[in-house]
Amino acid sequence: MPDTELDDASRTPLPPGGLALVATPIGNMDDFSPRAVATLAGAEVILCEDTRVTQKLLVRHGLSIPLRPLHDHNEDDEIPGILVKLRSGAKVALVSDAGTPLVSDPGFRLVRAVIEAGLPVTGIPGPSAAVLALTLSGLPPHPFMFQGFLPPRAGPRQAAIARIKAMEQAGLSATLIFYEAPHRVAETLAALIEGLGPERPAALARELTKRFEEVRRGTLASLLAGAESDPPRGEVVLLLGPPEDAGQGAEDLDAALLAAMAGMSLRDAAASVALAQGLPRKAVYARALELARENPRTD
Repeated sequence: MPDTELDDASRTPLPPGGLALVATPIGNMDDFSPRAVATLAGAEVILCEDTRVTQKLLVRHGLSIPLRPLHDHNEDDEIPGILVKLRSGAKVALVSDAGTPLVSDPGFRLVRAVIEAGLPVTGIPGPSAAVLALTLSGLPPHPFMFQGFLPPRAGPRQAAIARIKAMEQAGLSATLIFYEAPHRVAETLAALIEGLGPERPAALARELTKRFEEVRRGTLASLLAGAESDPPRGEVVLLLGPPEDAGQGAEDLDAALLAAMAGMSLRDAAASVALAQGLPRKAVYARALELARENPRTD
């Protein structure tokens, strides 16, 4: 892009009565942009997960702005008061403890409420552990699907992995990105192996942008062996490459549906195939409708 099309990096875009989503460093404090600093400096209040964490960022940049906690447990209660502030013309910024707001962090309900109220929302881009890990992983960068944290308990976690497998059997082919706590990495890798197979290409990124940054690459099986012998510390991102047979799974589904549709109603055929292949009934029925349009009966 020509330089003449670039705005002054120090300009704050936060309008009166507007909410700005400001990305913060995920480790290296030098990754905080001048534009992000200017935006926080122009805010009348900063919403944050942990005021202690955000206060350190403000002190580093010589800022003194009122902080107000916003997290999963109080977000719904805080929204009405925030909307009142915005309607009165206040400039409000939202940050998370690290990275881009809303990405596995609070704020979505607030942003939706601000949009529905017809008030301005803008964003200051910056660090994202998920995207950085993707670019460093050596796995296909697109398409990708960000999954956030898998459920911490074994039963719900296996159910979530089973849903991923069902989507892949129905044709999903994407690099998958997960966040995980370091003390759960080994059990999560074991669960992924059980649900998706040990030879799946994968990567484990930890402590991104920090002194001990590390990216481990290999199969799920090799990453599990490494996690057991040398448990990773710090913030962890897990990535899985797309399955090699994703396209074949879609072809198998279509073949099964066409065979079933030859002898029964579309609805019954979809239900039968969904049950046989362990796939979501609604997704299979939607595919059956597409196949029916592509292959109309002549009898």
